[in-house]
Amino acid sequence: MISFLRGTINSVDVNKIVVLTDSGVGYEVFVGQGTGDRGQGIELYTYLKVSENAMELYGFQTLGEKKFFELLISVKGVGPKGALNILGLGSIEEIKSAISRSDVPYLIQVSGMGKRTAERLCVELKNKVERGTGNGERGVAGDKLGEVVEGLVTMGYSREEVRGVVLELKHADKSTEQLLKEALKLLA
Repeated sequence: MISFLRGTINSVDVNKIVVLTDSGVGYEVFVGQGTGDRGQGIELYTYLKVSENAMELYGFQTLGEKKFFELLISVKGVGPKGALNILGLGSIEEIKSAISRSDVPYLIQVSGMGKRTAERLCVELKNKVERGTGNGERGVAGDKLGEVVEGLVTMGYSREEVRGVVLELKHADKSTEQLLKEALKLLA
């Protein structure tokens, strides 16, 4: 099993790269958007999917991403490419927060994700995700920040620019409305 790769990015395609190792072997790896550029050195934790017709490698920059990916593909109807698309929605904390509050509209933004699959994802992973957040305070903060992200996206801001701003917010002891006002000031 291939669980880790270190090398140089030889080529970049839409959702995959070729990693050339020091031994001269090139591995095609499915990755999230913006993982790297040609000629750049890279280290990836990998998941190897073996099927009757192919062997596919999926790459992750952190072990936490890989473990969350494995949790996502444990849900019936969510394959490796779908799980990779889910990871592209936002940070792992944002996605966990959406699952814990059963935010189906957030999850169906994923290409190929239908309402039933999103609902199944929430039902099957809700308890696993809530247990993983540690204390309840972090889960509440994640909900507030998720609401701020959704509010700003509804106002017309792109999800990418909103994510960066929301991560800068000091969210302790603040309401969603206060956080939204602060985010709007930062975006202005």
